[in-house]
Formats: sequence, structure tokens, C-alpha cells
Amino acid sequence: MTADISFPITLPCGVSVKNRIAKAPMTEGLADPMNRATERHVTLYRKWAEGGAGILVTGNVQVDRRYLERPGNVVVDQNGGLEELRAFAAAGTVNDTLLFMQIGHAGRQTPRRVNPRPVAPSEIAMTLPDSAFGAPRALTSDEVEDAIQRFIHVATVAKETGFSGVQIHGAHGYLISEFLSPLANQRTDKWGGSLENRARLLRSVVQGIRAAVGSSYPISVKLNSSDFQNGGFSHEDCLQVVKWLEEDTVDLLEISGGNYENPAMMIGARGADEIRNTTIAREAYFMGYAKSIRAATSIPLMVTGGFRSRAAMDAALAEGDVDIIGIGRPMCVDTDAPNQLLASPVASTTAYEQSIKPSKGALGWFCLNIIRIADGKAPDPGMTGEEAISAYLENEEKTASSLEGRDIN
Repeated sequence: MTADISFPITLPCGVSVKNRIAKAPMTEGLADPMNRATERHVTLYRKWAEGGAGILVTGNVQVDRRYLERPGNVVVDQNGGLEELRAFAAAGTVNDTLLFMQIGHAGRQTPRRVNPRPVAPSEIAMTLPDSAFGAPRALTSDEVEDAIQRFIHVATVAKETGFSGVQIHGAHGYLISEFLSPLANQRTDKWGGSLENRARLLRSVVQGIRAAVGSSYPISVKLNSSDFQNGGFSHEDCLQVVKWLEEDTVDLLEISGGNYENPAMMIGARGADEIRNTTIAREAYFMGYAKSIRAATSIPLMVTGGFRSRAAMDAALAEGDVDIIGIGRPMCVDTDAPNQLLASPVASTTAYEQSIKPSKGALGWFCLNIIRIADGKAPDPGMTGEEAISAYLENEEKTASSLEGRDIN
């Protein structure tokens, strides 16, 4: 029988997922000034868990308070907050929902307002005009080893505090993704050069976490299908890395693409010649790459980006090249979008991004609606892009100011 989004799936570690819908990871910016989880996370994730998804993946939980994706990230770095994490996990696992903690390190994509001197594999600055990111310094070999131990520590904390699994963020130009890229990683030691060396950080993190959490705890990896940059991490590189990740007993692979220099994860990138079903082609950003990845590995695959209709989701599952459908932006407004999709074979979520004017306000628009839900308010789908830009910048400035004066050494 062909699976549809209502079918359960059992991950290689033996954990069962109640359906094929996952809430994709999205940044929240809800942490307190010590970068600990708050009651706002509890409110938000309980709403999402009640919404019917089989898996919820959190936004970035950082391993090092010096290097954040944005000021309001949750961090697990000797800053306490274990009881807050337990409350977070309890809320996100109601309704038989699995809650995966996404674990990351922002690397050179740490904003100046957080740290003017971020770290990276090599001292190569990002190629962005008027960059919000400082020129990075290269990590020492000892610091790379320290970063690995930080990932392992956060994963053990996730398990101890009740999270159902973890996702290692190896995509979108953050630290692990930087090590994978020959553009960002020009090291000459064991962490650079060949793909085997560039993938060593990711594999060391996965292997170390597996040893720490045991064989029955889910480990997911978010990986770029490609960086979509000439000379960067290629799709051919991706295919080899996923083979290694299968050897390392990864349970779920989320396919994405791009980075801040080429944000395919936001605007879409299709291997259109690979897609036979026009319904899928019209919606899913990365399905064109899932087919070749499926041929390279038996790891269950999650594809996020563009899916809006149940018809496209069911068709993608029927093709056999994806196992779990990730949805993100619709759930910033409709927290029960999974239940709506599961209720009818002709259901669709709303593509809110198509009505945001100007479109450059989209990021702030969705982030602000997440914050409204976390504050117990109704989302505001009538907000304009201009309103979102202004309010988002004000919120980020307020959050960043709470970090002023802290020791980042």
C-alpha cells in the first residue's frame, strides 16, 4: 500500500513517528538574556504539538554562547536552564508528538551584534555587501575538538531533559556546513582539503553523539543537497556524505540547500529535470535532489521547502523518494496546519508569503507571528511587510541589547 501523510513510519533506531508531517526547524528568538528557554517556548511548542505533526524540530539551540545565529537563541553552555528545557520538552511532546532539538553552531554567520569576531574553518569572510557579519578567525585544532565535545554535551542534555531526538545542523552555511565547503574551508590539516577531511567534523559529531546517547535515540542531520555556489559543496559531495552518514547510523536526513550568500532555502532551488510529477514540481524546492539522494542511501529522508497541498505531499511520498514532509512557514500562522492536511485529501495550507508586500519583509513577518503565538496572542496575517520590517528590527535590537556587557571570551 502506498504511504500517504497519515501513515506512521519507524526510524532505523526503532522509534515510531505517528505520521509523515514534520514541523521544520525555524528560528524563534525567544530565549531570555541568559539564552535559556522560557515560558514562551512552552506556549509555542504546546500549540504546535497539539497541531498534529508527527515531529517538531526546534529552531537553533546553540552549543556556544559566543556564536549565535541571532541574539534570542537558546544555548546550552554552562548557563543553567535545565528545568526550563524540561518544561519545553514536556510541552512539545504532548499529543504523541516527537520533539527533536536542533543543535548548531553559527560559525562565521554569527552577527556582528553578537560577536564582531566570529570563528570559521578558515579566515575567509562572507561575500556579502554591507555584511552584518565580521571577518572570522580560523579555529585552532583544539577548538575544533572542543566544538565536537560541545555538540555531544548538548545532545546528552537534550536526551536527559526529555527531547525525543536531536537534529545536527549541517546546512545553510553554519559551522558544520562551512567545514564541508571548499570555499569556506581551506585548511591544510585533517579538517580540510579532501571531502573526507571536510566531512570529519560532521561525522565526528554524529559518531560522538551516537556513542553518548545509545542506539535507540533518534539522530537526524540537516544537510545541503548543494550550496549552489561555484566551487562550493556540490551535489556530488552530498551524495558521498549521505553514504557516510548511513554508516554512522543516522536515523533521519533533512534535505535542504544554500546559505546566506545564496539563500536557496528561502527562495527555492529545483533540479527540475529530475522531477516527473508536475504537482510536486510546482511546490517542492528540493525534490529534484531527493531522487538521487534516495538512490545513495536508505536513511529516511525529510524534504522541506515549498510544500503546501496534501496532493503534492501524498504524490511525493508515492514516488518513494521522500519519507517525511517538512512544513514551516504555514505553521507560523496556522499552528494546526498538520491536522487540517490530515483531515482531507484535498486540503492545502496557505502560502502566506505570496501576499506579503514588500516581499523583503517576509522573514520578519513570519518571525513576528511566531512571537505572537508564543505570547499567547492570535497571529496577525494582515500585517504588511513594511510593518514587519520595522517591528522585527525593533525586536532584534531589544533582544541584542539584553546581551550587552556579557563576557564573550
